[in-house]
Amino acid sequence: MTLPPNLNVYVSAALFVLGAYVFALYLGLIVWAFRDIRSRSRDVLAQIMVTLLVAALNVPGLLVYLLLRPHSTLAEEYERSLAEEAILQDLEERRVCPGCRRGVEPDFVICPHCHYQLHLRCVGCGRLLNPRWDVCPYCGLVREQESGADADGRDVVGEPVALEVGESEQPGADALARYTRASERIESSKEEEGNSA
Repeated sequence: MTLPPNLNVYVSAALFVLGAYVFALYLGLIVWAFRDIRSRSRDVLAQIMVTLLVAALNVPGLLVYLLLRPHSTLAEEYERSLAEEAILQDLEERRVCPGCRRGVEPDFVICPHCHYQLHLRCVGCGRLLNPRWDVCPYCGLVREQESGADADGRDVVGEPVALEVGESEQPGADALARYTRASERIESSKEEEGNSA
């Protein structure tokens, strides 16, 4: 069997096309790796290292990068953080009772459903306070947890306007009577302060 005389030309052309294809693939892998790491990290050193890794090791370097690369892009992380902020803002705007998880208004003192005490009313300025606060941020009066009166005998900040229902108690007529008594006691103490001043 004899080989055609111009076989050398065909082999050279095929090797040139194959070489051009491999070189284009090599450059494409480097460019893809650089663009991918740039979309996943702001760290310039990481971008350079990944580009050099793929340039030096080619396909094995690309496989190592694919195993170690960050899972999400910067755009995905930004969208996720925006979604989390939107959810948190929505939760802050929508007030719910910690006791029964039903919706309540921001100026409710007690939950109308389960009678959970949502706020206290400051005796000094009359503004609503968080039950965990021990001082009124509006007028500066300090709330005493135990005694309910300061050294002069006046009621202090945080006198409950609402009843405190224990976990085992069921709200009912008794709870309403205690609420009424607590409110009357606060009103009478305010009237006494007004008369003595």
